[in-house]
Amino acid sequence: MMSCLSVKDLQVTFSIQKQKARAVSGVSFDLGDTRTLGIVGESGCGKSITALSIMRLIPSPPGKIESGTIHFGEKELLSLSEKEMCKVRGKSISMIFQDPMTSLNPVFTCGNQIAEALRLHKGIRGKDAAALGMELLGEVGITEHNRAWSSYPHQLSGGMRQRIMIAMALSCSPKLLIADEPTTALDVTVQAKLLELLKKLQDSKNMSMILITHNLGIVADMAHDVMVMYAGEVMESAPSQILFDSPLHPYTASLLKTIPSIEKRAERLTVIPGSVPTILDIPAGCPFHPRCEKSTKRCETEHPELHCVDGGKHHVRCHHYE
Repeated sequence: MMSCLSVKDLQVTFSIQKQKARAVSGVSFDLGDTRTLGIVGESGCGKSITALSIMRLIPSPPGKIESGTIHFGEKELLSLSEKEMCKVRGKSISMIFQDPMTSLNPVFTCGNQIAEALRLHKGIRGKDAAALGMELLGEVGITEHNRAWSSYPHQLSGGMRQRIMIAMALSCSPKLLIADEPTTALDVTVQAKLLELLKKLQDSKNMSMILITHNLGIVADMAHDVMVMYAGEVMESAPSQILFDSPLHPYTASLLKTIPSIEKRAERLTVIPGSVPTILDIPAGCPFHPRCEKSTKRCETEHPELHCVDGGKHHVRCHHYE
């Protein structure tokens, strides 16, 4: 299988209160052409920082990519100059950010912002940019082209703003699309429509996609492979069907138990006790051990390595599977 993106041993830190805090530690994964990788975990687990690192958008200071490699095709992204990276960012790799209200510029019309991407990366201007932009709006399901094109972000609904973001991200036909919580704060009907749209566009444009979410239902429907993160580390990774059928890490199993079910509607929802540690307070040993039902003395003191099981398809970071 051809690899669109290969991330190896990514290490990202932030300087906070005169301390160097670890936000992402040793993250590695491969993403094949036209495949979708779902990255899941609670808020604060390092999912978005991983995505921003791929885009080279970590604010510096206080953030810093300490080490690792990010190969996109034949390019090693961490070795590119900022000028060279600007040619990749938005053209070959695009990103849909969590909140379109804060990601879109409030003082420019949506059409102006779509046209800017076309001008910067394709050299298309004026009426040609407007015509292509209108086509893009149609592709993302916006029928009122003229109104959306001339509107400012605050004049559109959340679903419409998210479609504008998707149109901008797809304007230059990227090879890789990173969707960071693309359905946050949207009602379930709009969520379903946007996810269906993303699948359709991915198939038609032969894109690879990284889908970041805390919604395991979305991952089950959209992703070929899944990577579970906690406290900046990969806890488990496997093809989607394998992970949902046979979760190995206690954290993954706990996440799956929290999914609401019609069969269990009379029961109380399952919750994971405690909360995700801050990057200034990651516990020794396995970072999940204070919340884990299977924790042992070894888990409290010895950090587990990522182990390969099931012939190389399934990886888990847990002492119980050495």
